[in-house]
Amino acid sequence: MTDVYRAFYQGRRVLVTGGLGFIGSNLARELVAIGANVRILDALIADYGGNMFNIDDVRDRVAIHIGDIRSESINALVADSEVIFNLAGQVSHIESMQDPYTDLDINCRAQLSLLESCRAHNPTVRVVFAGTRQVYGKPDRLPVDERHLVRPTDVNGVNKAAGEYYHLLYHDVFGIRASSLRLTNVYGPRQLVRHNRQGFIGWFIRLAVEGRDIPVFGDGSQLRDFVYVDDAVDAFLRAGATDACDGEVFNVGGETPISHADLVKLLVEVAGGGRLHFVEWPSDKKRIDIGNFYTDWSKFASVTGWQPATGLREGLERTVAFYRAHLPRYVEAA
Repeated sequence: MTDVYRAFYQGRRVLVTGGLGFIGSNLARELVAIGANVRILDALIADYGGNMFNIDDVRDRVAIHIGDIRSESINALVADSEVIFNLAGQVSHIESMQDPYTDLDINCRAQLSLLESCRAHNPTVRVVFAGTRQVYGKPDRLPVDERHLVRPTDVNGVNKAAGEYYHLLYHDVFGIRASSLRLTNVYGPRQLVRHNRQGFIGWFIRLAVEGRDIPVFGDGSQLRDFVYVDDAVDAFLRAGATDACDGEVFNVGGETPISHADLVKLLVEVAGGGRLHFVEWPSDKKRIDIGNFYTDWSKFASVTGWQPATGLREGLERTVAFYRAHLPRYVEAA
């Protein structure tokens, strides 16, 4: 697939929910660059990653709406959109186990609210949902493809799976042109690094930049694949411009899996700081750990031509450079 998919967005009205967060803001910035009419909706819930600095240099080129997709105030935005990238959600696995009702409300009820608004006010809109590899749980085989059983190990995974299935159901029954991208370990500039409750990779990067110990659980042998945020953004753009994606789920993963220990060694080398430090597994994290995990994303590649373009070393170099320049914007209270 050529860059026709990027030209598709020129002049189009595009809504990005969760657009002040990590992936959402990077997506919104790229949409601005290719000429879309970009609206951002974000609730700016404390500690969820929304940050006005994320869109600081394009702020005058986007329309920002501070609000919640559970509110009827979204109806006007939905009605006037041609494409919706739905990235609003709660992503912390640990917090979902500590406060399951909030996770349920944000990752299930909120998704229904958006889809009901589409059904009532804009049934021809296309919606691309930010899914997660967490829906698979502990894998039976590697690499994991989309035919693998959905069997989450935590509340967040259950609710994200439900949110995804709502999108597929509304496609099948009501004709909403929805699809889902099951993302795995996205990292890069504008990621939340204020705390470690939204994944380990951003936290590791902060610790390396600050020259601190980087704690790796157990022997660090567990394997993961990683996706640089620009590649994740490219995946969303392709899905939103491709009719063949409607009603489908796709894995979006990295090229070569790497162990946690080797990841930290590479990060320390790139950053010129930080120290690998092995620690025992905390009991709350061990209970929901999925072991080795990496994805087969060939289905998405065959439909859209997508593939990761940024190697891990290059992605870490870009990310470390970003936080060296802007770390105070991400560690102080938003």
